Amino acid sequence: FHPAVAPPAVLKPSRPRSPPQAAMSELTPVATSAPSTPYLHAWRHPRAFDAQARCIGRTDLAVDIRRVRRLAAHIRSVAARERLPHIVITSPLTRSRAVGRWLDRFGWQHRIDDALTELDFGRWDGQPWSSLPEEEFRRWEADFVAFQPGGGESVGELLQRVRRFDPGPARVVVTHGGWLSAALWLQRGLPSSPEREPQREPQRSLQHQPRHALPPERNALPDSASWPLAPAHASHVCLPWPLPGADALLSDRHAKQADDGRAHR
Repeated sequence: FHPAVAPPAVLKPSRPRSPPQAAMSELTPVATSAPSTPYLHAWRHPRAFDAQARCIGRTDLAVDIRRVRRLAAHIRSVAARERLPHIVITSPLTRSRAVGRWLDRFGWQHRIDDALTELDFGRWDGQPWSSLPEEEFRRWEADFVAFQPGGGESVGELLQRVRRFDPGPARVVVTHGGWLSAALWLQRGLPSSPEREPQREPQRSLQHQPRHALPPERNALPDSASWPLAPAHASHVCLPWPLPGADALLSDRHAKQADDGRAHR
């Protein structure tokens, strides 16, 4: 999905009214890990063309090459400072893939992985948010994890996909807002301990803090009120990897509901 309007930015199934204020400005840095720690450095793709007020998931949109170059330069800077391998994994969508192609010009290895793709909104994808049925928004809000918007992918399926992503030796990915929201939700399952926290650089960067309306209980299922906001375009999030198991966060009941939903597409 695309965060040009409020509901897509947070995957909340309510009718969009007006564009929100950006949670973070483009290229806002965040705290990064020490080179010896297993952290994944994830960036959201640059802002794409023609996404305003539309439901954007798998719809492929063009992106301004100047934004691509700017984000690639920022990634190279962080990689040099953190001594990260020059391997970048992106989704196959142009707004993400273009960054990997630009880094390839500087000798980086560029891999494409479908697991990093945005949520699949099915028949909703590419449509104006204002044209979507109000009744379906209400159904999504009532069953946030298992409902498949537009007959596409549910939030539960997205969480499973994020959890199972295997970056191999790569520590840099360029992905999408929905994918990052899911990763931030899964990150909450980590126990609090100093060795699991990224090293902080107060004068240079701040850790991205997901905003939500209601604090989630530990191991609670996500809902539309507690789902983290997607980071702004070109923002950098440092994630401990691997993340806690999505299977442990999703009950058998909701897993069965997701299976039943797929059977009735």
